[in-house]
Amino acid sequence: MRLYLVQHGAALDKQEDPARALSRQGIQEVTLMAKALGDAGVRVERVWHSGKRRAEQSATLLASQLMPEGTIEWVTGIDPLDPVQEFVADADVWLEDTLVVGHMPFLSRLVSLLLCGEPDRELVSYLPGSVVCLERGSAGQWTLLWMLRPELHGETVT
Repeated sequence: MRLYLVQHGAALDKQEDPARALSRQGIQEVTLMAKALGDAGVRVERVWHSGKRRAEQSATLLASQLMPEGTIEWVTGIDPLDPVQEFVADADVWLEDTLVVGHMPFLSRLVSLLLCGEPDRELVSYLPGSVVCLERGSAGQWTLLWMLRPELHGETVT
């Protein structure tokens, strides 16, 4: 089972948009990321987001390439400051490859807890639009397969 943990794309400033929708840059970065992942053959059975506008928009863009059929779902328990332990307990029994679009510091803490059992130990450095791919092996141990950050694209969407 693979778990794709995505930080939403760059969002508008709170003064400009209290709902903090994706900025033009955020839309471009997530669109490029979705295309790169789709071209690499990444497919998921589920796409979840936190319910915040920027996460929902990012999830929609990613799902268009990675889960052509299916429903994007809003889930609770993945807001920026939510504890990660309950999510980990649930993820340990999933069978479906799942993409989760969320926020910092939740995502970073989740990766750290899954990989080394210490949520406060920063193991990855997220930027908006970044994707971390983890895989749960047959013994239940999680491993980091790869991480992709938007700056690696070097192109823009027109």
